[in-house]
Amino acid sequence: MNFSEVFKQSNQLCKVSPDGKYLATCVQYRLVVRDVATLQILQLYTCLDQVSHMEWSSDSQFILCAMYKRGLVQVWSLEQPDWHCKIDEGSIGLVASRWSPDGRHVLNTTEFSLRITVWSLCTKAVSYIKYPKACQKGLDFSRDGCYMALAERRDCKDYVSIFVCDDWHLLRHFETETQDLAGVEWSPNGCVLAVWESCLEYKVLLYSLDGRLLSTYSAYEWSLGIKSVSWSPSSQFLAIGSYDEMVRILNHITWKTVAQFQHPSSINNTKAVVYKEVEKRPAVSEDLSIHNISMGSTLFSTQSKYEIFLPPVHLPVVKPDPERANPKIGISSLAFSSDSRYLATKNDSMASVVWVWDMQKMSLAAVLEQTAPVRCFQWDPRQARLAMCTGNNKLYLWSPAGCVAVQVPAEGGFQVQSLSWHSSGDSLILLGKDHLCLCYMETEQEDK
Repeated sequence: MNFSEVFKQSNQLCKVSPDGKYLATCVQYRLVVRDVATLQILQLYTCLDQVSHMEWSSDSQFILCAMYKRGLVQVWSLEQPDWHCKIDEGSIGLVASRWSPDGRHVLNTTEFSLRITVWSLCTKAVSYIKYPKACQKGLDFSRDGCYMALAERRDCKDYVSIFVCDDWHLLRHFETETQDLAGVEWSPNGCVLAVWESCLEYKVLLYSLDGRLLSTYSAYEWSLGIKSVSWSPSSQFLAIGSYDEMVRILNHITWKTVAQFQHPSSINNTKAVVYKEVEKRPAVSEDLSIHNISMGSTLFSTQSKYEIFLPPVHLPVVKPDPERANPKIGISSLAFSSDSRYLATKNDSMASVVWVWDMQKMSLAAVLEQTAPVRCFQWDPRQARLAMCTGNNKLYLWSPAGCVAVQVPAEGGFQVQSLSWHSSGDSLILLGKDHLCLCYMETEQEDK
């Protein structure tokens, strides 16, 4: 495993292009595009203000930079650096901006979600979509880029509109059986649309492309409900995380539960492997060379390793304050591995613990207890390998073969706040507060 030098970034705005060739980062009001292989700067663009949001087009030809405070969007071309586009929403304001799947239309959501404006880069045509609902996830594109599902609120009722992305004509418009719709998400195969209620009621509705209600699922009533939803890449399973500290798995044939994963504070399962991060400070001898002193930040930092603990194992639990809003309890994070074999989950009342479930056996495979709360975890897009960070100077990796903690050897104590995989699975982008670095994984070809 190797690490690159450290580069500056702002607001965690750092993204690899969809084709995997370029790395775009924002530094205040500048947009820097590098070659992923060499990290050499290819293009440097100057925006009109500090960038709030940055996004690549699907064909890696254009980059969108949104400046929400100014109500501005600038689009830059990689092939033609002199070409640029400025979209000004004016006094109506701007709260969200994103690409359409074809990479030639920009969708801007105005303040107070009054409307969504669709701007065409090719024809300069403008379309308006009224009544978008301001919610957790009110807009989603199907994986093939053909359809857009949009949550709407009109006359105090929830609706879903399905648009065809080619020409933005309305395909279906139907009322949903919800009191306060919180999100919509297409299954990866684009056949089913999942719609779920706000946290005040546990309810998931599954609709077909033509707006037919296929099934409704509710696990319980009169208590805080859904906190997270995730489809498996195979579209066979829908995982629902809730405030009762459980994950329920629905199957795609009957839409009934095939498994319920509990997150207890005491683990007695003998088949699950429990890894605990153990920190130790290295013993430092009196005979220190000048070289070692200059590398002091790395030399004196705590080192971590994983130890396997046999059940029963007691996990640290933080009881939520019932007087405060958004209690730290329930399943806030769900992520399936790329092959749908494993599911990683996090229960907010045990913020330093990540649970890995085997979806073939429908059972707990591993529990990873860190010394600090887990900030971010993400699966390798090519294999069953999970990367995690906890806001310190270490990167953590889990695979069915075992667990490892790796220290990031950057000077000045690089604190990993979040991470993302390159689409090849050969490298990771590690993001600190104001910096980033790349971590290169050893591939099988290199080992040979």
